[in-house]
Amino acid sequence: MLLYRINNKFNKIDIMTRHFGMFQFKEAITNQEIEECFSTMQAMVGKIPGLLKMEHGAYDSSEGFNDGYTHGFIMTFDSPESREAYLPHPVHEKVKNLVIPKLERVVVFDFNV
Repeated sequence: MLLYRINNKFNKIDIMTRHFGMFQFKEAITNQEIEECFSTMQAMVGKIPGLLKMEHGAYDSSEGFNDGYTHGFIMTFDSPESREAYLPHPVHEKVKNLVIPKLERVVVFDFNV
């Protein structure tokens, strides 16, 4: 939460956090395994407090600037604090244990909106 002052009155601005990632799966990983990864990630919504939604998809652009990354996801958290609580959450740890061994490379980038 951010506070700002107008006319000597403090007003609250709610800040949401976006957790954005890109995956390059190992060559041997099947489409079924990729879908299992994302459905398991999607299932975290409702199990982790403050995780509002998760969207994902395969790279779909003719620009060619994906640098080998084939899939991406965006998670929306209701606050930076919720994102911080998500990182060590046991449900997230289980998902990481499923997904990370299947990855060749990963990039994760968080920002507030």
